Amino acid sequence: MSLIPWPYRWLALVLLAAALIGFGWIKGAGHVQAQWDAAVQKQTLQVAAIRERQAQATVKAVTQYVDRVRVVREKGDTIIKEVPVYVPVQADAACPINRGFVRLHDAAAAGELPEPARDADAATAGIALSAVAGTVVANYQICHETAEQLRALQGWVREMKAAIK
Repeated sequence: MSLIPWPYRWLALVLLAAALIGFGWIKGAGHVQAQWDAAVQKQTLQVAAIRERQAQATVKAVTQYVDRVRVVREKGDTIIKEVPVYVPVQADAACPINRGFVRLHDAAAAGELPEPARDADAATAGIALSAVAGTVVANYQICHETAEQLRALQGWVREMKAAIK
């Protein structure tokens, strides 16, 4: 005969089993938490690396854009200074600009259809040919600056995409 009655033995076994289950549960939860923390830390490092690559790509794109636009502006300013050489005062007097040309040019610049031509459009507008040439050159300069801006933006988007991989 044993000294401990059966009901107490069963109670002791149940308590021992509950203690073992609880111990395993706590250890398992600690292990899962450690895995979770490691995964979060890994993701945090990956995000930091991606952000660093994106920041470097942004600096590169902005630097290239600024340099390219500076060159475009310098060339455009040089060409604008040359307008009087290529369109001298004699050409201004010999080739008056009529109002029809001004209306057509302004409509094209606005991206709209021009108004119908009128008899008054044949009269001169009082605008010199050299002024028209200067305006056209300045417009092309702005066009080239915008093209460089678009190229820089496209390069930046490609770099951002590559930084994620």
